[in-house]
Amino acid sequence: MTRTNSLGDKVFRSILFIAAAVILIIVAAIIGMMFSNSLPTIEAYGLGFLTGTEWNPAFEKFGALPFIYGTVMSSMIALVLSVPVSVGVAVFLTEQASPRVARPIGFLVELLAAIPSVVYGLWGIFVLAPFIREYLGPFLQENLGFLPIFQGRLTGIGMLTGGVILAIMITPIITAVVRDVLLAVPVTQREAALALGATKWETTQVVLINAVSGIAGAVVLGLGRALGETMAVTMVIGNTPQISLSLFEPAYTIASVLASNFADATGGLYLSALIEIGLILFLVTFLVNALAKIMVVGVTRREGRGAA
Repeated sequence: MTRTNSLGDKVFRSILFIAAAVILIIVAAIIGMMFSNSLPTIEAYGLGFLTGTEWNPAFEKFGALPFIYGTVMSSMIALVLSVPVSVGVAVFLTEQASPRVARPIGFLVELLAAIPSVVYGLWGIFVLAPFIREYLGPFLQENLGFLPIFQGRLTGIGMLTGGVILAIMITPIITAVVRDVLLAVPVTQREAALALGATKWETTQVVLINAVSGIAGAVVLGLGRALGETMAVTMVIGNTPQISLSLFEPAYTIASVLASNFADATGGLYLSALIEIGLILFLVTFLVNALAKIMVVGVTRREGRGAA
């Protein structure tokens, strides 16, 4: 008879506990460091830092609203463009395509996630930006120019370009998670729908309805990636702290302002303001990814119990 509470078990359990605690300590240390270094700006501006629109380090005027606006808008553009494609690819791979076709397509989708962001940025500068400036932009202004979002200068560098780059970058993530969620739906539900006379498309609808929570989690997970993306967006969004309704105008994101300005901040309120912006991005990204994980895990557990 083995002893379940032997010394070896206790040591092993303690090592695992320490390993898990280290992760929590690191996260807490990051938050604590950023908060302590943000105190000068928090004390000087309070909530006005989040609502201010002027960013002028020379006169110690710091307002984060243009960066928050740029981050949110570029991420929303990315989701609008990426989600339909991602869900469509995932449905095709799991419900329609044969294994011979699904494997290479799935590999290519996953390969997109392995491409460095700077490569996306270079492609955006030399291919996407000229395409938007010479073809897509004039087309949109000619047909939908009465809308404020399609007015403004056509330089090819701006909010729309950054949003498209983000859409391409988050598509592999959303596709992979949605595919896993769809595969978690019990086969018995597909068989039951087919037995009742449902077509292939109607059966797919049943699967999508059962996986809706997991799909939402995948979308939120993609949003978390879009919020924190730095290099590719920095290269194509224009890096101008302004709030404009036009998608063709340059903008700025939180991650971009950190990458572009941190080396120039030698101390004082300037450095504190950048750290507070980083703290805002960290907290938002942390909460978004936590929410996504909860939603995805919830649907997979529920479907697992259903299959049992």
